[in-house]
Amino acid sequence: MDLFGNLTVLSLEQATVLPYLTFRLAQDGMQIYRLEHPVYGDPNRMIGENVLGEERMNSYFLCINSGKKGLTLDLAAPEGREIFKSLLVRLKIDIFATNQLPKNYKKLGIDYETVKSLKPDIVWLGMTGFGPESNEAAYDPILQARSGLMELTGEADGDPQVMGIPLPDMGCSVHAYGAVMKALFQRQATGQGSCINISMFESSVSWLTVPITISTAFGKKISRRGNTHEFFCPVSVYRTSNGFVYVAVGNDRQWKSMVSEEIFTSLDKPAYEKNSGRIRDVENLNREINKITERHTSEELIDLFNRITVPISKIKTIPEVVADPFVERRLLHSTDSRTGTSLTLAPPPVMTPYLETTGRELSFPPRFGEHNLKVYGEMLGYSHTELAALQEKKVI
Repeated sequence: MDLFGNLTVLSLEQATVLPYLTFRLAQDGMQIYRLEHPVYGDPNRMIGENVLGEERMNSYFLCINSGKKGLTLDLAAPEGREIFKSLLVRLKIDIFATNQLPKNYKKLGIDYETVKSLKPDIVWLGMTGFGPESNEAAYDPILQARSGLMELTGEADGDPQVMGIPLPDMGCSVHAYGAVMKALFQRQATGQGSCINISMFESSVSWLTVPITISTAFGKKISRRGNTHEFFCPVSVYRTSNGFVYVAVGNDRQWKSMVSEEIFTSLDKPAYEKNSGRIRDVENLNREINKITERHTSEELIDLFNRITVPISKIKTIPEVVADPFVERRLLHSTDSRTGTSLTLAPPPVMTPYLETTGRELSFPPRFGEHNLKVYGEMLGYSHTELAALQEKKVI
């Protein structure tokens, strides 16, 4: 049974936080229409390399916009707002989402009350940096800095560092995904729509479960510690003769198994029997472990630790991750019918029935305004003459 194929999403989106959410919804089979300004468009279209040799289809944009249809519309123009109203009603929109600044909601006619008056059971979602009362600009690294994530990332004696992925963006998308699904369940049960406001800042801070409780309730300073762990040892990156591995010893039993192996017996000391003792001497202990691991290959150490059931992993490059059998079998794909360009896309967190039916294929990311003619002409009934006039006025 197709649970989501009859649901339609209209998303006034740009950058990452909302496009990643609608990318996830597309993986459930929902019909996604992404709205962009007809002059400026999504700035992310111009980021990365021009891999297709055409404007507004650069590599960065291609990563999270498969499975969508592309429309352009100037909501600041009266004609644009009328078209927007028609889209809501004629396309029977179930979810409207935006990551515009809140000050623009009423001006553009996209505020919850206006949208609800046209579609009473709408699930309305506003994604902002700091909530609907704030119009402060919010890019992902700013959120990392303000939420404390940057304070927790990097070497203990080094500068704060940004994370390797934009967690405030993508983490907020994940939280929004859950909120949207909850709203759809409520609508199914009661017939009522929802107004969802989600803040990237609040979303980011919600990840700080241990740091907030430990620091506020017990007065302990929590800051960055490089590759080590605040509460477990040894947990770190260790050099090998041909690369690096990450080892995570989570309890005293695992430690005993480790030091029972011949290459580590020199570390079998009373002071290290308990985790607390190992934590107290973490720098010296890690130095001694490195002296041992750097004499062995990553593969040898992985075989050893797997045999004694102590978690270990090679520090993999992205191509190596893609080749991992657990990843390779779930990768998504998208092929451009015009150029033949094929995209390999990140796998979903959970494989969906829709993706299984499509063979893990999604439609190619939409070109700028690619579906204007079909939607505004065929579905809304505008004539070629009317569309040409709207295009001349830069309404579409």
